Amino acid sequence: MSQDKEIKCKDCGQNFIFTAGEQEFFQSRGFSEPIRCKSCREIRKSQKNDGGYGGGNRW
Repeated sequence: MSQDKEIKCKDCGQNFIFTAGEQEFFQSRGFSEPIRCKSCREIRKSQKNDGGYGGGNRW
């Protein structure tokens, strides 16, 4: 079984815990280990959603 892991966020530089449960979830889905903390991931996700190509009707 995995153990909790401390990772340094690529964007803000803060350390965050990647729990054993999260590791198992990521692995079961084939996801790679996160490089950003949850806050920075949410910020990045919202920036992508504001970037244009999001689901509005053009016609």
